[in-house]
Amino acid sequence: MSQFPKKLAIQQNIIVQTLAQLTLDYQKTKSERQQIIHLGSEEEFSFLEELELVTVSIRGYASQIERRARVENREEAIADLHQLRVFDRSAIAQFYDEMRSGYLQMRSYIRMLDYLRLLMLEYLQME
Repeated sequence: MSQFPKKLAIQQNIIVQTLAQLTLDYQKTKSERQQIIHLGSEEEFSFLEELELVTVSIRGYASQIERRARVENREEAIADLHQLRVFDRSAIAQFYDEMRSGYLQMRSYIRMLDYLRLLMLEYLQME
C-alpha cells in the first residue's frame, strides 16, 4: 500500500473512532440536556435545537465516510463543513461561554463535535 492511501485509511479510522466516541458522549449528556431544556431561550433557535441541526449534519457526513470512505458531492460537503463551524453558531457559542463552570459533559461534546468536523474537512481535502 502506498503512503497516500494508507494515510487516508488511517484518517478514516480516526473519524470512525471519533464518531463512536461522540455517540457515547452524546448519551452522557442526557441529564444535562434535560436541565438545559428548562433554561429556555428567546432566540430563533434554542441552543439545543441549533446543536441538534449541526450534529445531524456532521454525523451524517461521518457516517458516509464510515460506510463508504467518501461522501457524495465532495465539494459541497467541504463547503458545508466550513459553514458548520460549531462555535460560529451564536446560541452554541453563547452557551459554551456562559456555562464555563457547569455542563461539563455538554461542553466536552461540543468540542468533540467540532473536532470531528475538522477531521472530516482534512480527510475530504486529502482525497
